[in-house]
Amino acid sequence: MNIRDLKLFLHLCETCHFGMTADAMHVSPSTLSRQIQRLEEHFGHPLFIRDNRQVQITQVGERVKRFAIQVINLHQQLQHDLNNSDQQLVGELKLFCSVTAAYSHLPDILDRYRINYPFVEIKLSTGDAADAVEKIQSNDADIAIAGRPKQLPAGVEFLKMGEIEMVLLIPKLNSSFSDKLHQKKPDWHNIPFILPEHGPSRHRIDLWFKQQKISNPKIYATVAGHEAIVSMVALGCGVALLPKVVMENSPERIRERITEWSTNLMQPFDVGICVQKRRLSERMIAAFWNSSNPELVNNSKNAI
Repeated sequence: MNIRDLKLFLHLCETCHFGMTADAMHVSPSTLSRQIQRLEEHFGHPLFIRDNRQVQITQVGERVKRFAIQVINLHQQLQHDLNNSDQQLVGELKLFCSVTAAYSHLPDILDRYRINYPFVEIKLSTGDAADAVEKIQSNDADIAIAGRPKQLPAGVEFLKMGEIEMVLLIPKLNSSFSDKLHQKKPDWHNIPFILPEHGPSRHRIDLWFKQQKISNPKIYATVAGHEAIVSMVALGCGVALLPKVVMENSPERIRERITEWSTNLMQPFDVGICVQKRRLSERMIAAFWNSSNPELVNNSKNAI
């Protein structure tokens, strides 16, 4: 068992597809299969269930996955410590954020980070921002950009970068609920809503329903990912309460089909960086944390 074997194993855990992992990791499928078999022989248990249609990780495989993540992190940290006599950071940093955050917040941070630490390899994955904390806790990501959840887990640190305003998005084109929406007092009980599955936005939407005394809202769909919700509003499926930044970073042809209503519907929420507290001592993560800290960035600009 070596570091390369563990990296191949972790990639296969994500894809559950031998061909995809073999292509991405530049090995032949037969080589990948032999290395996975070698790991299974080492641990004495099957790590995957294979058949002609799918590959599934076993319970033992999940435990080995956690072990592999820890070993690779420790290996990277050791490499950093050994190679840092010239103060250059070298290694891989796994980032997670929504597609919107990749446009709205990440570029400025990465610009600063890459200037100071050009030898750090950034691995970016995108998905539902509501999953950010879970990605951090499971070590699937080293750092995530997300809204601050209602309750921050004890082992997670959050660095505020700014605030996100919530807005109500409605379709411009006439729809089956247009008459109810454009009344002097909208008939919210009979207007279809498209909701995020969970996360800070969903928490504020649920509070808004209570404030409006909407005990049984008409829900058209619950969707993972704010970007998909904007598209559904544009298609006339319903209305949505979403972070304004999602609307602002949507494609123009989508924005043209949507109207933004009152921006005073609810309080904004904090957006920032999430990381495991115990990992803030790792130099690559600490460097990214400092590159994201508004106070440190402003002080640096003032010094110039």
